[in-house]
Amino acid sequence: MAAVGLYQACRYNAVMEAAKQRAIIHVDMDAFYAAVELLDDPSLEGQSVIVGGLGPRGVVATANYEARSFGVHSALPMGRARRLCPRARFIRPRMARYRQKSAEVFSVFRDFTPLIEGLSLDEAFLDVTGSLRLFGEREEMGRRIKDRIQADTGLTASVGIAHNKFLAKLASDADKPDGLVVVRPEQVQSFLDPMPITRLWGIGKQTAPKLRALGILTIGQLRNTDMSILRQVLGNRAGHFLDLAAGLDDREVAPGRPDKSISHEVTFDNDILDRVELLAELQRQAEAVSRRLRAQQLMASTVVVKIRDSSFHTITRSRSMRACSNSTQTLYKLARALFERWRNEHQGTAVRLLGMGVSGLQESSVAGQAAGDRLDKPAEREIDRVFDQINQRYGDSKITHGQVLRRKKD
Repeated sequence: MAAVGLYQACRYNAVMEAAKQRAIIHVDMDAFYAAVELLDDPSLEGQSVIVGGLGPRGVVATANYEARSFGVHSALPMGRARRLCPRARFIRPRMARYRQKSAEVFSVFRDFTPLIEGLSLDEAFLDVTGSLRLFGEREEMGRRIKDRIQADTGLTASVGIAHNKFLAKLASDADKPDGLVVVRPEQVQSFLDPMPITRLWGIGKQTAPKLRALGILTIGQLRNTDMSILRQVLGNRAGHFLDLAAGLDDREVAPGRPDKSISHEVTFDNDILDRVELLAELQRQAEAVSRRLRAQQLMASTVVVKIRDSSFHTITRSRSMRACSNSTQTLYKLARALFERWRNEHQGTAVRLLGMGVSGLQESSVAGQAAGDRLDKPAEREIDRVFDQINQRYGDSKITHGQVLRRKKD
């Protein structure tokens, strides 16, 4: 016990004085996809709403809190969700609409700080340390952010406020939905100690049972366990988990992290053998990936195709281009070549999952100075420009290549 106390005291004193000056906010939108559906269709009010893939292999993307009371949660197989909550309204995701509302939320963030680390469409860390004098104390700023999100988007958010990212993330989840929780430095121990050990990042289904076997059920119990005992289960990461158990986390908010890759994939409700239908899906994915590239003013140097067959065997194949591109047809042609090579080697093999992505991303202004903009035909670039304008105005996939129409609806 003395060794643990000495370890914690050294680490705690080393970072706490600086941490007291930091103000980190974690914003987590409440049941985001389902909330957007309710916003657009008020008739859903009071009903259980489940958003996700509607086929037999679909999974739940988001469930509102009415549905969660029946045990429905994200990543649950849709078939099980239907059995748990048969009277729910089941809705296929509308990603274009969710991205639109996400942009509105992030616009609110930028009015409070430029230091924003987006984790997903509905979740972000904000470092507001430099904004305290302008907007008031931590709790006041958190309330202002919540109120602005509600006023500008019609949606609710849960907000956690602390002096580091780990505590802010836990705080935002402590009083959902529509919560606001502040964890001050002197409250860290009382906030963390009663929580189950699974609330520590990195302790999951494999590690948790081993700790429970030692009688370690809560974060407080882990914090007071001798390092030598923890190393038996946690190895060289024991010190890391002791830091978290003591509420120590010195990671910075990392704004504007560029995407390393962009991809789309689909698991079919029924395995598909038809080559024409598979290529139609590949064309649809190429449209979606290239549209995201152009929206972010990026170009890609490598195309990747992912295929999982009916036996659950998964392969990925990739090929780099001699110059970057964000052209729909350029990316599709390369993805098609990769798919055809696999197809020629696996005649008669049905496909369960098909995905297409890109990596080696560069800003268009940089990549375009090389041969990237010469790899694509001017006519194809003009078609992409028109497609983007129409889809931006009227919604994704309002205009598409004819080949995509060969894709049968599940």
